[in-house]
Amino acid sequence: MKKREKKEHQWNIADTVTALRIAASAVLLFLPLQTAGFLAVYTLTGLTDAMDGWLARKTKTASEFGARLDSMADLLFYGVLLLRLFPVLWKRLPVEIWYAVAVIILVRLAAYAAAAIKYHRFSSLHTWLNKLTGAAVFLLPYVLAVFPGVGYCWAVCAMAFASSTEELLIHLCRRDYRADRKSIL
Repeated sequence: MKKREKKEHQWNIADTVTALRIAASAVLLFLPLQTAGFLAVYTLTGLTDAMDGWLARKTKTASEFGARLDSMADLLFYGVLLLRLFPVLWKRLPVEIWYAVAVIILVRLAAYAAAAIKYHRFSSLHTWLNKLTGAAVFLLPYVLAVFPGVGYCWAVCAMAFASSTEELLIHLCRRDYRADRKSIL
C-alpha cells in the first residue's frame, strides 16, 4: 500500500490578501474612529475578507492553511473592532443588548469548545449565517455614523445568536469536520 505524502502549502495570492487584512486590522488600532482614514482602512479589511476566499477558489489554491489564516484574520479583526467600538457602544446601547451579547459569546465559545473536543482542533465554520452575521457586524461603524443604531444592533444580535447556535449544532450533530460547511441542512 502506497503511503500518502502530505503536500506542503505554497503561499499564494489569497494568503497575501488575508495577510493584508491582518495588517489593516492592526492599523485600525491607531486610527481615530469615524474619520475618513479609519473608514478607508476599515473598508479595505472588508474587501479583503470578501476577496480572499473568492481568489482561493478561482485560482484553485484553497487550502486548510488558508482557511485557518482566514479564521485567525477574522478573529483579529473582530477583536480590534470590539476593542475600538466597545467604548462607543457601551455608552449608546441599553444594558439588555449587553446581556444578549454575553449569551451569544457563551454559545459561540461552546461551539469552539465542542469542535476542539470532537475534532481536536480550533474550528470556525464559514456557514451562510456566519457570513451574514459578519457582514452585519461589518456594517456597524457605517450605521453608527448615521443612526443611533439600537434597532440595528438588536437585529445583529439575533443573527449572531442564530449563527452561533447553528455552528454549535453542526459540531454536536455532524460526525465529520468540514470548514466550508454552508449550513446545518
